[in-house]
Parts: sequence; structure tokens; C-alpha cells
Amino acid sequence: MDEATFWTLLELSGTEPHERVDWLTTKLASLPPPDIADFQVLLDHIRGRADTWTHWGAAHLVLDGCSDDGFFYFLGWLVGLGHARFTAIAADPDALADVDLVGRLATTDADTWPAGGPLGWEDLDYVARDAYRLRTGEYHGLDTALAARGHEPMVSPEPDGDPWDFDSLPELLRRLPRLSTLFADRVAHG
Repeated sequence: MDEATFWTLLELSGTEPHERVDWLTTKLASLPPPDIADFQVLLDHIRGRADTWTHWGAAHLVLDGCSDDGFFYFLGWLVGLGHARFTAIAADPDALADVDLVGRLATTDADTWPAGGPLGWEDLDYVARDAYRLRTGEYHGLDTALAARGHEPMVSPEPDGDPWDFDSLPELLRRLPRLSTLFADRVAHG
């Protein structure tokens, strides 16, 4: 599987997270096991493009706080936006300001959000593993296949760049000017 196929599968999977996971798992389970392993390798590689301290700062601002697990699931959600949007946001985290849902969150009280937050896709992490198990019957088969390739799956963020204070108004304005404007009330009261 190449990166174009990866993005095609994600974009064909729909929009509702649980339905997307079911569709992706079923679709991947119909492929040869090496393609399923490729999907996981590509997911890790692509997610890593946005695994930076500035992206984490953007998630922290938009989500009104963001743990390491929350940021990891946020990265999955970013991948789920599709190739074009992900690429734009990976290049510039401030481009999150162009995402409709992010704009709606700017005017919504965080206490009313669903459990797990509105910008996370944890279940994407299990798609390849479940598909591999369905395809081969091997519970740890994907782990074995990835280890044979020398690939260690990404299980938590390891951000690139230098850490910074996500609650610092000057840093937010410098690094994320559009998001800071969109979430001005939160920034002012942070």
C-alpha cells in the first residue's frame, strides 16, 4: 500500500467516526496482511508530521487543555480530516482556524462537549490491528509483522521542536495568531 491508497481509503470511509472505523477495518481485512501492516506504518508516519509542540499548543488552545493521550487522539482526528486538510494543518497548525468544527468550538462551552472531546479519533489506532486479526486469526500478528519490519508503532506523542508554555499569551499570539483571535475569550482568561 502506498500513501495515495492510504488517503483514498480514509477519504472513502465516510464522516461518522464509528462507521469509518468499521468500514476501514472491513476494507483492510480484505487486503493481504502486508498491506494491513503498511496501513499502520503509514498512519504512524503521517501522524508524525503533525507531532510537534506547536500542534500540541493548538490542540491545547482549541480543546481548552490537552493531555498527552488527548493530543495523540487529536493527531488521529487530524489525519481523519483527509489529505488536503491534514497537509495544510501539518504545515501550519494555525490553519485549524479554517476547520468549521473548530470555529463552532470557539463559541461553545467546553463543559457541553461530549466525553472524550470533539476532536479526537482514538479508534483509528485499532483499525489495522483489528483488521490483521480478522484477516489472519492471529491476535498479536500485526505486532509480529511490524517488528519484522523494524517498525515500532507510535503509541504516544513525541513532539518535535522546543516545548513552550501553552498558556503564555505572547507565545500564543506569536505562534497561533489566527487561533488566538478565534479563541480570544479563552486566551484572555487562560
